[in-house]
Amino acid sequence: MIVDGSLGERVVRYSHPGRTAHPSRWERMMDVLSTLALIAATLSMGMVSSVFALYAHTVMPGLRRTDDRTFVGAFQALDRAIINPWFIGGGFLGALLFTIAAAVTQLGRPAFAWIAIALVLYAVTVVITIAANVPRNDAIKAAGDPDRMDVAAVRRQFDEARWARFNLVRVFTSVPAFALLVWALVLHGQSSA
Repeated sequence: MIVDGSLGERVVRYSHPGRTAHPSRWERMMDVLSTLALIAATLSMGMVSSVFALYAHTVMPGLRRTDDRTFVGAFQALDRAIINPWFIGGGFLGALLFTIAAAVTQLGRPAFAWIAIALVLYAVTVVITIAANVPRNDAIKAAGDPDRMDVAAVRRQFDEARWARFNLVRVFTSVPAFALLVWALVLHGQSSA
């Protein structure tokens, strides 16, 4: 912050490193875009990390206590329901794309390092999801109608303990990524003031 003035007149101008006291229209537009990208990244990361956490502490422990037919049928229904634009676009892919956009628009700013770390953590989450969780989800759905299969064999093949372990790793990567984006938002707000 720069304070100018004489004889009691006080004019306050805010300055950003490397910028003039009066930002151009382009700089103002980039500030708005970087703010919106960071807000979208934070919201989508919060949403997706909450889903992974909910599966870890509620959904999978609840399903673990059910019989084989209930487990298979319920998991199939849950996985079909989660493949929707809100989760896939707004959460799972949205968190990745918006965090990339936030990182690009925050280059050279105080929040960049925190966003970059969040992006790396979430990239690990995406890889785990695609490599470990999704193949199991697809296999249990492909098994078909629980009334026309050996549900005990399908449940064993699904290996819910392994699915849950990989999901817990997703919790431990995505929740800190969300926290880092929240902190980046704070830093961005302080540097924009």
